[in-house]
This record gives sequence, C-alpha cells and structure tokens, in this order.
Amino acid sequence: MNKVQMDRIRTGKGFIAALDQSGGSTPKALLQYGIKEDSYSNEEEMFNLVHDMRKRIITSPEFTSEYILGAILFENTMDRTINNQFTADYLWEKKGIVPFLKVDKGLTAIENGVQLMKPIPDLDNLLKRAVEKNIFGTKMRSVIKEANCEGIKKVVRQQFDIGKRIIEAGLVPIIEPEVDIHSPDKEESEKILKYEIFNQLSSLGQDEKIMLKLSIPTKDNFFSDLVNDSHIARVVALSGGYTQREANERLARNQGLIASFSRALSQGLTAQQTDEEFNAMLSNSIKAIYAASIT
Repeated sequence: MNKVQMDRIRTGKGFIAALDQSGGSTPKALLQYGIKEDSYSNEEEMFNLVHDMRKRIITSPEFTSEYILGAILFENTMDRTINNQFTADYLWEKKGIVPFLKVDKGLTAIENGVQLMKPIPDLDNLLKRAVEKNIFGTKMRSVIKEANCEGIKKVVRQQFDIGKRIIEAGLVPIIEPEVDIHSPDKEESEKILKYEIFNQLSSLGQDEKIMLKLSIPTKDNFFSDLVNDSHIARVVALSGGYTQREANERLARNQGLIASFSRALSQGLTAQQTDEEFNAMLSNSIKAIYAASIT
C-alpha cells in the first residue's frame, strides 16, 4: 500500500470521482453524454467511445488534485492508456489523483429485499493485475431495497468477506452497500446497515483499513461514528440518482462525509460541447461537489 496515497485519502480535502460505469451502464452513460446507441455497432466501439469520454474528463485542466482525491476506474479503463501511460499511472503521476478499480461483476436478482453481488470468479487474478497497474484500492457495490435484517446482514457479510481478500492482496477496499434512495423504509435500512457494519469492523485486524461508500443518510450526520472509526480510512457518499444540486445540498449537511459521485459529476457534459464549454461545465460541477464535500 502506498502510504502517501493513504494519507491523501484519509486526510485530504476533496472528493472521489466515480468514472466506473461498466458494460451494463455504459449505454446510459453515453446517452447522457449525447452519444446515441446507433453511434456504435459493437461492444468494442462502445468502450472506445466511453474511454474517449473518460479521457476527456481526466485530461481536462479542471480535473485536478486541488479538488479531487481519487478516481474509480472500470477494468477496461485500467487496461487502457492516456497519453501513452496506463490510466492509473497518468492519474497519480500527472494529476496527483489516487486510482481505484471497480471489481464487482454486477448484481443478483432481489432476494430478502437486497441485491447481493454476483460471484467474482477471477478476483485473485484481477487484484494481482490491479497491483501491477499501481491501483490503490477497489470498489464493489450491493443494493439494499428494503429494511430486511437477514438481507442486509448478508450484504454486509459478503462485502467484508471479499474485502478481506482485497486487503490481503495489498489494496484498500471501498465497501459499497447502497441503500436505494427510493426505498420507503430507507432510514430503517440505514440503522440495520450501520449495526451490521460495526459488527464486521470488529473482525478486522488492528491495522486493516477499509473505506465505505454509502447513500447520503436520511438523518443528517447518522454516519458520523463510522467517519471516526479507526478501521475506516474515509466514508464517501454516492449520489444515488439525486440531481447534482440535491446530492450536494444533502451531502453538505453531513460533516466528514465526502462525495464519490458518478452521474452527478458528469451531469451536463456532452460530446457536442467545445473544449471550452466542456471544461467550464466540468469546472462548475467539480467546485460545487468539492464545496459540499468539505463541510
């Protein structure tokens, strides 16, 4: 583990950019960016277009370590280059931004009110490649739809079981048990979730560190005791489908919680914009999300 990067993640001012839309969510991300599905005819063309989008964001003069601590990449992005450097190396060496990798393979069908992660059959090999590509940490997502004790317990246990393998590989896992923002019992789910997270934290070794990526809580500062836990390097928040403005307003009311936004970060960016228009829009978004993250 890179100690300079760990210090930056633990104590730095800023937020984490989530640039990790995968196969299933890429068409939606491209559509939001102004590229219709008839613009590409296969997966390779689709991933070329989404890499161009990510490259445009990452190489923008507005995308800097002054505001951004880390960036989460999709596996395909990790294996590609930006200006003749692998993406993770470009992020850290040229921008001072810590690289993370999304490792999950998507979600299972809903059972007990939750969606667990699908099996990750090639995880050990993926983690080995991530270490070789100078990745600092990983991210994996599950979804909680209902305040179901059994389901939430399974989500958290699965996350921590895989998280421990990630720690053993020398990486820092971002554990993401997302509570659906449209859930009618979201607040109750968050209470159960926090209880289960503390249960699992007690099973970690003294020096083992994780990060958490959580939905912005219904009750302000509900996660402050997690923010202050010695096992947790940082607690970051997902935008979860809120507009950028609403996500920022909610985030700003939670001290110590920082953003890890995807849709809310790229909101308003299009392929049709000139570089001047694109950079101006990105700058406004970055500064607004940063301001909400440092409250």
